[in-house]
Amino acid sequence: MAGGPLEGVTIVDLTSVVVGPLATQILADHGADVIKVEAPSGDIVRSLAGKGRNPNMSGKFLHLNRNKRSLVLDLKKPEAYAALMQILATADVMVWNMRPPALKRLKLTYEDIKKVNPKIICCGMYGFGQDGPYKDKPAYDSIIQGSGGTAALYQMATGEPRYLPMVVADRTVGLIAVQMILMALFHREKTGQGQSIELPMFENIVKATLEEHMYLKTFVPPLGAMGDPRLIDPQSRPLPTLDGYICVSANTNDQAFAVFDAIERPELKVDPRFSTVAARFKNTADYFGLRAEALKKKTTAHWMTIFEASDVPAMPFQTLDQILEDPHLKAVGFFETIDHPSEGKIINMKLPNRLSLGARKDFLPAPKIGQHSVQILRQAGFSEALIKTLIDSGATLDGSAPEHGATG
Repeated sequence: MAGGPLEGVTIVDLTSVVVGPLATQILADHGADVIKVEAPSGDIVRSLAGKGRNPNMSGKFLHLNRNKRSLVLDLKKPEAYAALMQILATADVMVWNMRPPALKRLKLTYEDIKKVNPKIICCGMYGFGQDGPYKDKPAYDSIIQGSGGTAALYQMATGEPRYLPMVVADRTVGLIAVQMILMALFHREKTGQGQSIELPMFENIVKATLEEHMYLKTFVPPLGAMGDPRLIDPQSRPLPTLDGYICVSANTNDQAFAVFDAIERPELKVDPRFSTVAARFKNTADYFGLRAEALKKKTTAHWMTIFEASDVPAMPFQTLDQILEDPHLKAVGFFETIDHPSEGKIINMKLPNRLSLGARKDFLPAPKIGQHSVQILRQAGFSEALIKTLIDSGATLDGSAPEHGATG
């Protein structure tokens, strides 16, 4: 038994890359039975995100697809489609990130699925909302960052538009998907009603960006330009010290005045440019500039000692390699080395969030392509003869077989 608050919830996951797999991984981590439906070639992130020890098992795939079972179905084949519909007839949730034209071709729209399961919850993740002219456009994270304003923030800060070097749109919308699915499940628990969920990446990223940066254009007529000055100032970054970098955020009067004392400039506490929160906001560039100039003169350790004593929010800048050795993360057991049945020893990241009644009790490492195809089809009521027919026709793949290098 998986355990966790979502034990007993079955999710059919037709997603790939990051946005959908992140959402379903969180649900799986909390006990849902996530059936990852893949084409015979598998989720593209199996290979798109770099090589692993074995083909189609990249590091990113391993992190995003734990606690799931892989079922291969070639949905272009009628017998595979029929198998999927049989599984969907008893599922609780179906998640996809295909474009609507592809869904219609495959006969996998909400209208199609609710005919066999009126109580199902269908969550569709799209590049763009389905009421606008962009509705059928293809989209990856970089497309959404560039069109939705994230890359423009870099241009405002540095003069050059750039993408944040992580898939922030996918991850943002993946987290929202978890919220929406859980709300729909809660509603169904009260009413017995299934429903369809539409999650557009573009609109969600525009919302997140403009909540920060609509700024003075919030008002009609506008009171000025867009862009929060504190966040787009070029000096809003890790600040150089004598031997490295430090991250400092001093917003309240107590915090700012402690910084002025630390840099031996106590007179700035009564300087009209910096004596209040509003004054410092109005003079962000000057405030950031004098702080940056002062911190260059002594070591990171020197500043950390002073800032910790005066309760100023500060942390040393860390590289990705340094994060792996972070003492706090070691103390809370965030990283663990586990034995993957096909990939050997890998570093796994534990759930950082806790439920007092506990999360999932078992652990399923990220699956090989089709590793659980036969198991899932058996559980759905397929006979051994029919399963063999599906394998022989190429409608499914028995990834638990020795030639595919996986365990069941």
